[in-house]
Amino acid sequence: MSKLISIQGIDSEYEQRLRSIGIRSKQKLIEKGFNKYGRKIISKETGISDSLVLKWVTLIDIERIKGIGPEYAELLELCGVDTVPSLARRNARNLLEKMTEVNSKWQIVKKLPTQVQLEGWIEQSKSLPRAVFY
Repeated sequence: MSKLISIQGIDSEYEQRLRSIGIRSKQKLIEKGFNKYGRKIISKETGISDSLVLKWVTLIDIERIKGIGPEYAELLELCGVDTVPSLARRNARNLLEKMTEVNSKWQIVKKLPTQVQLEGWIEQSKSLPRAVFY
């Protein structure tokens, strides 16, 4: 998995705090923060709020879907899709409309996914095992 700093909201200061407790990759962050207990430990050891750690973990989780990188994960989150199970319940056409609306306001991605791509993401999300617990 790629660098922590590619996650929305992780600047160099947060990255340094995470590195100080051995979290140097997205994979390590999701491994340690997959449940509430792990996120509490991360929060306590770094001084980063539980809610921010959870946000990062869910963004990483949704990036497990082939074709979704940091920018698409951020756009999906702004559209109300912040978990893999949430994506699994979506309708591709409706989601594309929402993504178009949100992206026109925030300019997150240069190219929106097609409806066919969204259908593929939704299908993938239905078969992925749960990786984050609340």
